[in-house]
Amino acid sequence: MADDRRFHGVPLRFIYTPHPVVGMPPSVLRGYIEGKDPATQRTVIEEVIEAITKPVSEDEFIGDLAPVSRTGVRQTLLEPDTEDNLQRLFYERGWTDGLPIILPTEERVAEMLAGTNRAPDEVVAEIFLHDTQEYLTFTVEMVAIIGVMAGARPEHLPVLLAVASTGHPSIPGSTTPFACMLLVNGPIRNEIEMNSGIGAFSPRNLANSVIGRAWTLLTINWGYMRLRKQFWTSQGNPIGYNNMCVAENEERSAWEPFHVQKNFRPEESVISLFRGWSFVNNVVGSSHRSVGKDMLLQLGALPGLFSAATLILDPLVARHLKENEGFRTKLDFCRWLSENFKMPAGQFWGTDLIHMMMAPLADQGVEPYASWKKLPPDALIAPYDKPENINIVVVGGETSPMWKVADFAYAASASVDKWRAKPAADGCTDGSCGLPDEP
Repeated sequence: MADDRRFHGVPLRFIYTPHPVVGMPPSVLRGYIEGKDPATQRTVIEEVIEAITKPVSEDEFIGDLAPVSRTGVRQTLLEPDTEDNLQRLFYERGWTDGLPIILPTEERVAEMLAGTNRAPDEVVAEIFLHDTQEYLTFTVEMVAIIGVMAGARPEHLPVLLAVASTGHPSIPGSTTPFACMLLVNGPIRNEIEMNSGIGAFSPRNLANSVIGRAWTLLTINWGYMRLRKQFWTSQGNPIGYNNMCVAENEERSAWEPFHVQKNFRPEESVISLFRGWSFVNNVVGSSHRSVGKDMLLQLGALPGLFSAATLILDPLVARHLKENEGFRTKLDFCRWLSENFKMPAGQFWGTDLIHMMMAPLADQGVEPYASWKKLPPDALIAPYDKPENINIVVVGGETSPMWKVADFAYAASASVDKWRAKPAADGCTDGSCGLPDEP
């Protein structure tokens, strides 16, 4: 939103309505507009008219177009205290996820910083906080502190820095129960002994657990989870404790790794982030129907927002799809799903989330949504019309032909190698030393 202010040259004025909005009938929504703004007790429609007609003051330009910047200058160290008191202090100040942490002493942070050759004060990410109109500059040292708190080891730090560099929170501010997934590809998976096989999503592997947890602690300390400021989710989502952090089982996959699909080299170590809020578990259950057709049925349980879905397949399932159903690549299978999944237009537009997010695109003439909006309710459409937005990752220990179908959308990928600790013999400082040249 700060960028909108800069691009359009005027500040944005905010008006609040009562909640909930999603799922409410038009009569209730109209009542919100004709009723009171809960923040000011003024009539909402009057505030709307005033916001779009009242001249912008000089104070609004200054306040909105020049956000305060908070640098990564280190805070004063806390006074020595007992373990119990410091644990309580960290919790009461909102720095934790509610679970006990490893206290970030100077010695522990220094040890963590040995995991990278980057300077402690190097900026990793700049986060904009909407509620306070501030930019928070996050440094390598700050990420190291979070790593200590999460229970990570120095060898995990390059992965945490890659995650932090994206600036993506694990729990975005919303009233909906957003959740995320963190996928790791490349050699670092095995170097830090991540689990991509049996029980990969279960709470048993150190690297999977602490890296996933650290992403949430980063999000908390970025300021995204301050109650009734950035954090509004009605029920929340337990996935946020570790964010489904997992490595892809590249060795047992029948298809190319996910990071290679995103134009990274196989020998690069890469993190990829996904966002959604739900998934459905399934297992091969019929010898009379193809696995692909079973997955078509599961896609019907998802909203199909922006054609996004993520399939998490055990290697047994991926191999079956390739060898027995003829899908040579992940994209081949995604194209088949895109072409063969159909839904009545009325069912598609009858979902509040779809109507809220996609109807404005239809009204603007964006295709195919504009054409779909004109169809009769019983006309069939293919809502996953962009096969490249269907993601496939291969995870599991081949003890059962399991898969998960999720509404997760791909968010971002980032290199881990640039944050590694290995010194460069030839003076290279970007973490790419020793890697082959671009083809």
